Amino acid sequence: MQDAPTPSRTEYPDDELIRTLSADGQIAVRAVVARNLVAEASTRRPVAPTALNALGRCLVGAVLLATGNKHGEVVQLQFRGDGPLGSLTAICDSEGRVRGTVKNPAVDLPLRAGSPDVAGAIGMGALSVVRSHPAWRVPYRGTVPLVSGEIAGDLTLYLTESEQTPSAVALGVALDADGLVAEAGGFLVSPLPGAAEDAIARMESNVLNLPPVSQLLSEGLRANDLIDLLMVGFGTRERHESRPEFYCPCTRARALRTLALLGESELWEIIEAGESQEVCCEFCARAYQLSTEEVERLLAALEDD
Repeated sequence: MQDAPTPSRTEYPDDELIRTLSADGQIAVRAVVARNLVAEASTRRPVAPTALNALGRCLVGAVLLATGNKHGEVVQLQFRGDGPLGSLTAICDSEGRVRGTVKNPAVDLPLRAGSPDVAGAIGMGALSVVRSHPAWRVPYRGTVPLVSGEIAGDLTLYLTESEQTPSAVALGVALDADGLVAEAGGFLVSPLPGAAEDAIARMESNVLNLPPVSQLLSEGLRANDLIDLLMVGFGTRERHESRPEFYCPCTRARALRTLALLGESELWEIIEAGESQEVCCEFCARAYQLSTEEVERLLAALEDD
């Protein structure tokens, strides 16, 4: 009998998100394995290792905050710091479709204590979270100062202070020797209203006793395994599984709307130059070549408004 073939470097299990409650209904937990979507984001444009680690954590964090909420809700995370990354943005819907971008993707700092210096790359500043839904008159916006720059710690602060949901957030991204994404994932654990103090204390103990997420994923653990570790002593109810993915909804029409932000005078300059205009999506790097005729129609529509 021949040995099974060794999987190639590109053969990875599907990404997965698992959501559940503790058996007593006091603790909510979400765990995600998202290597593929982070790898997909990294192929859209060149991203240096430190910037990629930060972007990966931001994407996973957005998935954890957005999924399992009201259908149709969209969550946007934006980190604005004084570090060399500039800003870091991720947008995710309730189905786990996420996209993200980093202002300065070439940033690569020396390791700090053997780990990527994401905190140094982001620096101090603010985290803004916007939750929106078609049925809401206005989006919900919350802002907290960046206290760590490590993304997970700042998301924990946001949930505690802005949404009054004391939580534990852990995120991890690991790159291989070639700078490619090897592992990515994380978890979010929150006590529900009315949770007993002893349940909260047990939850905190379980979280504190866990190794880093990137280490657990490198050892082959999946989302269900993370939940098993987090829920030791609790047990769980039915587990709900879904597939998060990198997804960008950009279209030619969106590109035209972006071009409209230039204003009428600049649009006239484009028309007079007689050359097509390229608009590149900041999230997926897809380029749209817009003809002079399209710009003329756009300008006519603006003048009619």
